[in-house]
Amino acid sequence: MKKQLLALVLGVMSLTAHAAGWPDKSVELVVSFPPGGSTDQVARALATSMGETFKQSFIVDNRAGATGTIAAGYVKRLAPDGYNFWVTSLGPLVIVPHLMKNLQYDPLKDFTPITVAVSSPNVLVVRGNSPFKSVADIISYEKAHPHTLTFASSGAGSSDHLTAELFWQKTGTTGIHVPYRGGGPAQTDLIGGQVEASFQNINAVIQFIRGGQMRALAITSAKRSPLLPDVPTMAEAGVNGVVVTSWQAVLAPKGMPDALRKQVAAAFVKALHDPKVATPFTSLGYDLVAGTPEQFAKFMKEDSARWKQVIDTGHITLN
Repeated sequence: MKKQLLALVLGVMSLTAHAAGWPDKSVELVVSFPPGGSTDQVARALATSMGETFKQSFIVDNRAGATGTIAAGYVKRLAPDGYNFWVTSLGPLVIVPHLMKNLQYDPLKDFTPITVAVSSPNVLVVRGNSPFKSVADIISYEKAHPHTLTFASSGAGSSDHLTAELFWQKTGTTGIHVPYRGGGPAQTDLIGGQVEASFQNINAVIQFIRGGQMRALAITSAKRSPLLPDVPTMAEAGVNGVVVTSWQAVLAPKGMPDALRKQVAAAFVKALHDPKVATPFTSLGYDLVAGTPEQFAKFMKEDSARWKQVIDTGHITLN
């Protein structure tokens, strides 16, 4: 027993000393999705800023697949030593667990929350020459032609998919969900007229809206976006209860010591406030969150419960 106690004390002392000099080697940021998307952009911006600050390599490792769950399963098995982190969107944390059975991880138990980095609303868009000029036009058409209007998403279980489902629940309408393998293909087909509408993240489509290839009908934030001041909120458009933000966050494997957790969380928050990180993201419509691990843990539980209710109400499954 004395030997076990001594080993435990020495282990804690070692971790504390190690935390004081963090990082003294390369740090891995595992990303749930392919290069180029919002989550990958957040990870790479953090990697660049923190690499410059600490004079260490922060390496982005894209482990895409299975709606983000492959990366989750991989990170779960890594050491909670401050050198392994998971950068992900909300999907694998608060949506997919309610859609997929036999997941190899529990998002609320198997990870250490570090910080929610950024968030941004979705925007209901149609192609630039669409006959739909307002949310009222969409609702009127869907009520007259149930389960006919096609809504593209970046994939089953994504925030844009679930936003469409929530929209149908709140308006008493139905449509056809058309999942794609990423936001890019969904946007291309929307512009090309293969699908009629989509709830896309504002930062992913702002250039198409400004260029006229897409028309924005409403935004899912509680107030209007300064990037689209003439676009109403869903509430202003007559639809209450569709306030949705997509978000990206940083987590670590379960078991990280508190002292180390506080240290790395402070480092990530500082990097997010770096103007070279913050300014490009806010200019694209992201809101800087950069909260504490405790705030993240509380928010994740609340958001998980919210999406579970939407999924259960709509009897939504992954096909």
